[in-house]
Amino acid sequence: MKVLFDFFPILLFFIAFKTYGIFVATGVAIAASITQVGWLKFSGRKIETMHWITLAGIVLFGGLTIILQDDTFIRWKPTVVYWLFSIILLCTQLFGKKTAIEHVMGAQIALPDRIWRNMNTSFVLFTLFMGLLNLYVAFVYGADLDPDVQREHWVNFKVFGTLILTLLFMFIVMAFASKYIKTEEQGES
Repeated sequence: MKVLFDFFPILLFFIAFKTYGIFVATGVAIAASITQVGWLKFSGRKIETMHWITLAGIVLFGGLTIILQDDTFIRWKPTVVYWLFSIILLCTQLFGKKTAIEHVMGAQIALPDRIWRNMNTSFVLFTLFMGLLNLYVAFVYGADLDPDVQREHWVNFKVFGTLILTLLFMFIVMAFASKYIKTEEQGES
């Protein structure tokens, strides 16, 4: 359910893009993101750093896209957000007692410090890679095509490609980490 909630703005963006185009879709994504964070606040749930960064990114880059009628800004937004996450992840690893990944997942699983650091490093590398991949798909892939076709390729990648790659990455990370997870039964013996 949480995954669907987190993907709510991008799903609405996709539907609006297919129906009305990039500028309406961008406005829908802004409204959906504001609604998402507002609902979290209103319901008393924790608003994660990810939500705040994503909201700021969509309002800033989406706002510029609509005001200037130039979709370059909205296509840059995922890269900037990915790279901000990379910086946060790296800074917690270099300067914090716990990595960002341990802060997020530490209550659910117990891992050795070395594994938390390796996992955090893999997230740093993944978000750097995803930012670069977004730039490639947004501005290089299909550059010789009609701009509307190229934009459609980017939106399809943004919605489906990033989702698939993220789920695949999470599966690999969890499969790797699972052999280090200590259950209560193992801890008692």
